[in-house]
Amino acid sequence: MRMVRSRHRERRGGSPFRADMKERGKSGTWEAHSTARTPAPQRIAERLAIEPGDLCVVTRYEFMADRQPVQLSESWEPMAITEGTPVVLPEMGPLAGMGVVERMRSIGVVIETAVELPRPGRATQEQANLLGMHPGDLLLVIERTYYDTDGRPVETADIVVPDVRWEVAYEFGIDHPGE
Repeated sequence: MRMVRSRHRERRGGSPFRADMKERGKSGTWEAHSTARTPAPQRIAERLAIEPGDLCVVTRYEFMADRQPVQLSESWEPMAITEGTPVVLPEMGPLAGMGVVERMRSIGVVIETAVELPRPGRATQEQANLLGMHPGDLLLVIERTYYDTDGRPVETADIVVPDVRWEVAYEFGIDHPGE
């Protein structure tokens, strides 16, 4: 199946994943576990432009289509942005399941840009177990970071997609002069 990554997917409101699955006639669901006050490791701190050890909320997701595993994601958000707000835990509170863009907007943080860096990878034992594949099978690992209107990174995630079941297509809009 084809998974389309597009700037338009963030404009629909609600969960981009659920909307993508609905377009394919599937029921999109997920399980998530968040841990607050997690010190950022070096690689995550670099991506979020914070200091290593700064506190974050890390959320690990298992996404499913019609109860079959589709992708995994590990998301990091600096607590300096969300602490003390109703959206500190992504899958709890009034905007649970609405996605990063909607949640951040609700606390006055407007996301302007998403940058995705796709890389090939091989499934670890844990990833293989969760995705119903074999260790070493090919994956697409997408390193995504959301930036606000000031260019500040507000969330970063590693998204893992099984290569054997999904192809990922990137859609780009074309600006027309005078419009």
